[in-house]
Amino acid sequence: MEVSIRHVRKEFDRFPALRDVSLDIRSGELIALLGPSGSGKTTLLRLIAGLERPTEGAIFFGDEDASHRSVQERNVGFVFQHYALFRYMTVADNIGFGLKVRPGASRPPKAEISRRASELLDLVQLSGLEKRYPNQLSGGQRQRVALARALAIEPKVLLLDEPFGALDAQVRRELRRWLREIHDTTGHTTVFVTHDQEEALELADRVVVMSQGRIEQVGTADEVYDTPNSPFVYGFIGDSSALPVRVEGGQVWQQDRALGLTAANVPDGPATLFFRPHEIELLDGCGGCIAGTVAASRRVAGTRRVELEVGGERHRVEVELPIEHPAASKSRVAFRPRRWKVFPDGHGESHSGIVRHQPEESPPLALTGS
Repeated sequence: MEVSIRHVRKEFDRFPALRDVSLDIRSGELIALLGPSGSGKTTLLRLIAGLERPTEGAIFFGDEDASHRSVQERNVGFVFQHYALFRYMTVADNIGFGLKVRPGASRPPKAEISRRASELLDLVQLSGLEKRYPNQLSGGQRQRVALARALAIEPKVLLLDEPFGALDAQVRRELRRWLREIHDTTGHTTVFVTHDQEEALELADRVVVMSQGRIEQVGTADEVYDTPNSPFVYGFIGDSSALPVRVEGGQVWQQDRALGLTAANVPDGPATLFFRPHEIELLDGCGGCIAGTVAASRRVAGTRRVELEVGGERHRVEVELPIEHPAASKSRVAFRPRRWKVFPDGHGESHSGIVRHQPEESPPLALTGS
């Protein structure tokens, strides 16, 4: 099922939570809505679900305008951060609940509901647990039951709101791989909300990066990470360093030092240089490069992150070095980015210094069942 969001605006008490958002979701695609709290990603999910109505614009399911259709009429499946399972029901009854409450004419026979629940338990690798209750399951198992329940109604679109947010890191990693396998097996059009960039980049066919009620960029994991189109996306996706510079004739300068970097198609004037801490080359010395004094050093897994004070105004940037690299203990380090991007000042927000993405908690979608 294709989903098309066309020029949607959503206001709450005249506050615009979404501002002219358009997005085409392909049939069978797994899309991630990624952004910080307040970016509009949960509002967009609620509009697709039918829990909210757009102030302006329309939402199409295929060729049909579904903007004013109810949740039930849209036939969407939900998976929640906090499972939303019925505690007094067995696993099998939870999975079959959406089918049991259908109107009489469309309600399958009990035997068919039981068969469907058993089939889905096999799919989510929980066979043999159909008679257990939610409090007898681990968090990861409960989330698998929640997904099976959402799939039981054979939804046109599957929606997931921070589906792994309540689980520990190791379980989240395991369930991410598992969810991708389930998606590839079932082929449902799937939209999930997350503030976890690692989750979005690993799982999604395409990532929709959102900020302040707008879509900043839509692309594959490689596209949004390697070719971010705005300062916000560069700072939000992955770790980065930002340094105030100026552009003259397509060359990048920091104060009175030419950095040996080009900035094609960037107008002359103040700008900001972005680069990833791991995408740099160290230099013994140079007439044109970035040089700074070591201000701090910390270990990150198998590497060391070194913070450097650069320039007379002591702007800080971060570079990544091998654990035993001698430069980590030197007082002065010179380097040049291997890959970089220059944005003219006024292109979105202004940045300076070290930009690390810090995941934020966001509230679960306010739903009670499939």
